[in-house]
Amino acid sequence: MRVLGVAALSERRYETAIVLTILALVGLRLAGAAMTTLTFDEGLYWLWSKHIAGGYYDHPPLNPILIRLGTALFGDTEFGVRVFGVLLGLPASWAVWRSGAILFRHERVGATAALYFNLTLVMGVGSALSTPDNPLVVATTFLLWSLVKLYETGRGTWWVAIGVTFGLGMLSTYTAVFFAVSILAWLLLVPELRMWLRTPWPWISGLIAVAVFSPTLIWNAEHHWASAAYQFKRLVVHEWSVRYLGEFFATQIGMATPPIFVLGAMGLVALLRGEGGPRGACVLINAMVWPIVIYFVWHTFHSRVEGNWPEPIFAAFVIAAAVAVERIKWTGVWASVEGWSQRLAVPVGLGVAVVIYAQAVFAIIPLGSVDPTAQKLGAGWKELGIQMDALRVRLGAPVVMTMEYGLTGWLAFYLPSHPPVEQINGRMRYVNAPEPDPALFSGTIMYVCVDECGDLPVVRRRFATAEPVANLIRTRRGVPIQRYGVYKLAGPIGPPLDPPQFD
Repeated sequence: MRVLGVAALSERRYETAIVLTILALVGLRLAGAAMTTLTFDEGLYWLWSKHIAGGYYDHPPLNPILIRLGTALFGDTEFGVRVFGVLLGLPASWAVWRSGAILFRHERVGATAALYFNLTLVMGVGSALSTPDNPLVVATTFLLWSLVKLYETGRGTWWVAIGVTFGLGMLSTYTAVFFAVSILAWLLLVPELRMWLRTPWPWISGLIAVAVFSPTLIWNAEHHWASAAYQFKRLVVHEWSVRYLGEFFATQIGMATPPIFVLGAMGLVALLRGEGGPRGACVLINAMVWPIVIYFVWHTFHSRVEGNWPEPIFAAFVIAAAVAVERIKWTGVWASVEGWSQRLAVPVGLGVAVVIYAQAVFAIIPLGSVDPTAQKLGAGWKELGIQMDALRVRLGAPVVMTMEYGLTGWLAFYLPSHPPVEQINGRMRYVNAPEPDPALFSGTIMYVCVDECGDLPVVRRRFATAEPVANLIRTRRGVPIQRYGVYKLAGPIGPPLDPPQFD
């Protein structure tokens, strides 16, 4: 009894340490969210949040909705834009913990999985940025938990939760559609689960998912299926190449962090062999990973896969990593690989996150213009925005124009007076916003472009006057990051803005 009591106390201390670690990591992310400038994508999503709709050209609406809630509470600040993306990591961690603990009948599996989940760059850095991947990852954790509860209880009512969470995933990004394949594969590959296909429950669940996702379906139907066509045209193969395959695996190793990637891969293989838990659990974890992985591996043969696209697999992947540590008895060289990976998982995960945040906030390594944190996070835009706005006032320009959506978002967010900022092209991205007042374009217009201003010839054909005014430089600690050209436009030749293109 005493041995059991000591073991229970040890387990409780382990779980308490993990809870405190997760809370500390969330605190770090909140600080990072408040102290770093927006990425160019976040600027666009912030613009979308000003006009909530059932869909947008690039994505469904859940991320702009979260931004709208955050800025309603904390104002149009970086913290307001990002706060809910960070805080949702807490319930997501709980869902991963419970899923791992229930599936593999071991509380420590769940605790370790939740820890690893928060050590990946998916959560460690990704959740501090307001992107559509954040709500998708959170929805995925609760979709997995709902499937686990269905498996544990055998109660058909859990199909309602499955439908809701699947629909919320689709309301985040279209990548969630792959989980339909995951669920079907799980039902077919586990004999005792096939009986669900002879009941109305999966079909009711599907109807619920469609109902949750219906605002985006309606928006697409009203806009010539523009968003769906934009995303699904990625399926079109224009050329075949192997140059992106290595990059794909390298980025995923980085997103997981190398030790957790090794453990997750080992765990998936062990689960494929039926080790570590009951068959239904082994199949479910693999089913939540492989459809997305297989698709994106195929995608690399004709186009680049961005590192964040496969993020929904990580809820299941970290559980596989925890199973490799807590449930599998490794022998030979694999015992050494598992041991070293387990020992390195926490220090490497924490170290990478701390270095990235320190570099993003303080620029501790003088990388200058090649610093990815400066490029991606728009370092220097607060100071540049003040210069841009002062120049706009001197020109007497009531509106600012661009030819790039990223620049449009940054200008709209960081110019202190928040004048209208309009992108000349790509107007489908702003179709939910009211059309700008034509009077804005009747006088002087300020046009901003990046570096060499490659679109300037197009702009000159559209305006009678296009005069250079200034070259401004975005800097961090005095080091140039990016140059911007500023032009004075006047006399539009025809409509100053392109019409929305639905094809």
